[in-house]
Amino acid sequence: MDVEHVVGLPHPRLRPFVTRYSGYRMRTEPGIHRGLPSRSLTLVVTLDGTVDLADGRFATLCGGLHDEAVIITHDGFQHGVQCDLTPLGMRAFFGVPAGELSGVTVGLDSLDAPAAELRERLRHAATWTDRFALLDLVLGRLVRPVRQQVEVAWAWQRLAAGVAVADIAAEVGWSRQHLSARFAAEYGLTPKVVARVMRFERANRMLRGERRPTFTEVAAACGYTDQAHFNRDWRALVGATPSEWIAAELPFVQGGEGGAGAELAP
Repeated sequence: MDVEHVVGLPHPRLRPFVTRYSGYRMRTEPGIHRGLPSRSLTLVVTLDGTVDLADGRFATLCGGLHDEAVIITHDGFQHGVQCDLTPLGMRAFFGVPAGELSGVTVGLDSLDAPAAELRERLRHAATWTDRFALLDLVLGRLVRPVRQQVEVAWAWQRLAAGVAVADIAAEVGWSRQHLSARFAAEYGLTPKVVARVMRFERANRMLRGERRPTFTEVAAACGYTDQAHFNRDWRALVGATPSEWIAAELPFVQGGEGGAGAELAP
């Protein structure tokens, strides 16, 4: 296994819209990779080859929020850059709400973005630092004024803080049904589903740590009722049990974040 994985932060003025850049170059056994649910939308520019999904092959892509794993097939070589976008980033860069891409992946060129130019320039950049600086430049050119309903944005922030959906509805003065409808129109998922995805993210981060906790510890720390609840939720979101995912993908993921990896913080 030959894995290179470098993480960098975008320019400070872009951080409300994109939380991190990840550069990767990986040679592994051919197979599948699961793109896991998260609170981020995914923008990918390949430097070699394509990202092969059930609904197409993409040299550049943007994928919306989703509540199940996206299956990526590969021939053993993957090379590109991934940007983790916030939902607000979709409005800032492309002028559309995140809800328009819920559960789907589209080519970056379909969003009226300079996809071919971006890919060509990234391919000719000499280092990951240069590529991340180029992303700052190109994404910075795309930024436009954004407007978002205050109550919906507040609901997202409160979900991230672990507040219950019923309590958030009371805070904004809406019924749960009205909150769910407005929230889903903006993000494509209901508050209940986003809360579930955020809880899954916390569990996933714990399992990637240097000291891997037991499943019982993860379940208790992340608010699952018990380990059985944790296992059911994980299978629904990932398409595999935690044990199956660890056996198939965690060595691959950790290899990308271990000795061959680096972190850049411009």
